[in-house]
Amino acid sequence: MTAPTKSVPVCVALGSKHATSLAGLFAHLQQKDAEKFFHPHPLTADEATARSNYSGRDFYCVMLEDDVVVGYGMLRGWDEGYAIPSLGIALDPSVRGRGYSRLLMNFLHDAARTRSATRVRLKVDSQNRPAIKLYRSLGYVFKPQTREELIGFLDL
Repeated sequence: MTAPTKSVPVCVALGSKHATSLAGLFAHLQQKDAEKFFHPHPLTADEATARSNYSGRDFYCVMLEDDVVVGYGMLRGWDEGYAIPSLGIALDPSVRGRGYSRLLMNFLHDAARTRSATRVRLKVDSQNRPAIKLYRSLGYVFKPQTREELIGFLDL
């Protein structure tokens, strides 16, 4: 008898087939009050559908574990004409502490490079210490934006 294999998370570009599962992630994030730290847009089923059917220069992706969306990432700002995209990620609380955030961040860094970005930026709540620790370990350099928020940059 073989032991059950652990699934390996996979990052992929967001597509229409992910809408329902992404809506489930958004609902779970709302239940866990994650909007305090992640609020680039409403975390609703309608927004999940809109993002899943998006076409433009910005980039949206998901992290899948057994075909279930457990992470969501974005590089935004190109549609508005910015040269430096803003990066954002959200993970289901049930998968935190497994290195998934680092995996998703590296996937987004690679996607930014593929799209000719030389730098990315992000905003983080100054109270979100685990995120700040991760971002610093990836090479982000921070400046205070407000008392509640830091802005970080990473040269690619």
